[in-house]
Amino acid sequence: MVKKAEINVEGMHCGSCATLISRALQRTPGVLAANVNYASRKARVEFDESLLDEQRLIDLIASKGYGAKIGVDPDSERRIREKEIADLKITLAFSALFAVPAFLFGMVFMDVPYHVLLLFLLATPVQFVVGKNFYLGAWSALKNRIGTMDTLIAVGTSAAYGYSVAAMFGLVTEQYFETAAVLITLVVLGKYLEAVAKGRTSDAIRRLMGLAPKVATVVRDGREVEVPIEEVAVGDLLLVSPGEKVPVDGTVVEGRSAVDESMITGESIPVEKAAGSTVIGGTINKNGVLRFEAARVGTDTVLSQIVRLVEDAQGSKADIQRFADRISGIFVPVVIAISAITFVAWYFALGMSFPFALMVAVAVLVIACPCALGLATPTAIMVGTSIGAQKGILIKNAESLEMMHKVDAVVFDKTGTITEGKPRVTDFLAAGQEGDLLSLIGYAYAVERNSEHPLADAITEYAREQGANPWEAREFEAIPGFGVAATVDGRSIYLGKPERGTLGAETAAVVGRLQDEGKTAMILKVDGTPSAIIGVADTIKATSARAVEDLKDLGIETWMITGDNEKTARAIARVAGIENVFAEVLPQDKAEYVKQLQEKGHKVVMVGDGINDAPALAQADIGIAMGSGTDVAMEAGSVVLMRSDPLDVPQAIRLGRATIRKIRQNMAWALVYNVIGIPIAAGLLYPAFGILLSPIIAGGAMALSSVSVVTNALTLRWARFWVTA
Repeated sequence: MVKKAEINVEGMHCGSCATLISRALQRTPGVLAANVNYASRKARVEFDESLLDEQRLIDLIASKGYGAKIGVDPDSERRIREKEIADLKITLAFSALFAVPAFLFGMVFMDVPYHVLLLFLLATPVQFVVGKNFYLGAWSALKNRIGTMDTLIAVGTSAAYGYSVAAMFGLVTEQYFETAAVLITLVVLGKYLEAVAKGRTSDAIRRLMGLAPKVATVVRDGREVEVPIEEVAVGDLLLVSPGEKVPVDGTVVEGRSAVDESMITGESIPVEKAAGSTVIGGTINKNGVLRFEAARVGTDTVLSQIVRLVEDAQGSKADIQRFADRISGIFVPVVIAISAITFVAWYFALGMSFPFALMVAVAVLVIACPCALGLATPTAIMVGTSIGAQKGILIKNAESLEMMHKVDAVVFDKTGTITEGKPRVTDFLAAGQEGDLLSLIGYAYAVERNSEHPLADAITEYAREQGANPWEAREFEAIPGFGVAATVDGRSIYLGKPERGTLGAETAAVVGRLQDEGKTAMILKVDGTPSAIIGVADTIKATSARAVEDLKDLGIETWMITGDNEKTARAIARVAGIENVFAEVLPQDKAEYVKQLQEKGHKVVMVGDGINDAPALAQADIGIAMGSGTDVAMEAGSVVLMRSDPLDVPQAIRLGRATIRKIRQNMAWALVYNVIGIPIAAGLLYPAFGILLSPIIAGGAMALSSVSVVTNALTLRWARFWVTA
């Protein structure tokens, strides 16, 4: 029987660790599929439980030098991540404590007494205490017959350190202690920054789970009893009062109310509920008392399904294999082989002295040290992310910038993303000769000031903006399912749903037009006469249309996805210039629509702001969350737009494309540098021209290569890819 296991893996410090564990699992008899996600620190394994059990999988991972646990809760995961970040911070401080003085004594104060011994004392703790993980990673890679950045770092720094030890004993003349110490420190700095950026991943799940109430009020034997949420069963009759969270999914059997479902559906307007209506666990009851029958509890609720979808999307997303790691898989063994062949050729075949052969062999390793190759991507990423931060675009990981240049489809959530996310009065039209318009607005203001109707705030805000008189309403009455009525200035006022049979043809036509535009239409009656027509809608953001136009200019298709009805969705999409619409989509299905686009070959960006968008944000190749949205959406997204401006979506894509160009330029330079530099360091030109690179010159060339890469990355600041609204 096939079983699935989710294993939390501890001790992974780079993407190659995930590759090693994944390969080990996949080679194990009985394992049908295995995916190790470095970002989430999880291994998802499908296996035949007649051949394997979970403990054997844990033991296998442990045999590779990593910790493994099953069933770690989000709080425990958070504590593990916080400890990892704290440990890296201490390691970085320890490394810098020795590396900075080593750099100063190695490059500036070179005439101090016992210069080389002092550098040895400073570099040794960095090499063997801080660098221990690189040696372990290189050893693991060696056992699995692959080369990684760990291998490059271990070999490069060991070559510099070992040559320097030889210099300390007078075997050679130059030393590179400071090179080894500074390189290790810079790599640890990068790992610390990476850990900080990835440390919030599990918080999204924890916050989602926190939305579910802990207790519920159940009606049993005619009495109201408060019980833990785990004890609620399907068929139980539950009571939810105003201001309380709905505990589980169910069907209303008694009562009327408006329920705020924005944290689940993303829609800003509370939904009116009556007998027969469906309620969703985690949503908030606004005003009336509701009795409902539990239909789905525990892991079957919509909220639990969303949690599971976020976990699945995060776990199934393949790691982006960095270009440098792909190259290093071939580059590392080749460089080591060239270094060994160089030594053998000069010492044994050509009869040169041991110091000469050693000097040339080490020069090969030093000039091929992975500084430029290692800096090519992170320096461009650092510059790109800092530019984004200055513009209010927070990019959480390098993978997102690297993926931007492949994007060819953007899916926008509607509410709070394309639109403002709250209802506003868009139309206030006189329907007859009954008083001037400002007086009619005053009547609407008077009755809605006392109303708890979801649209009341939009009308009162509009009235205040128009400077309407704050009339006083008497004999106020809320008419469930229809509207509100009151006596204002001696006149009978009704505001609510339009009743088609009581409207004139012209008024009915206006109401129909507003509804066709996706707006909520209401009628204001004065003394029983229809006097004004009010249109309320969630209005489109000022920059939405420009954003869509910019995306089209970039050759990117745009889509809109919403839980709204088809008519409203099409009306909003038409104004924004979006031709492709997914309407009436359930919250738990949004991720599936994103997946459908991916299966057609698209690289998809999902843009959203609500909890309901979290699974889709995680499923997409890049998730972009609006800064005004929920914490869960912002943590599920890999990019956050602090200004909540749709125009920043094409800006982020332009930034990503510019950054990947710099990465490619840097990679090209690093590779060309090695292709040219390694043969020269190996002494290829020595027989004919007498040209030979000493390790110090090779080290200088290596440093120049690194400076060139960093300088090229910095030119990204002046690249002309930004546009303004």
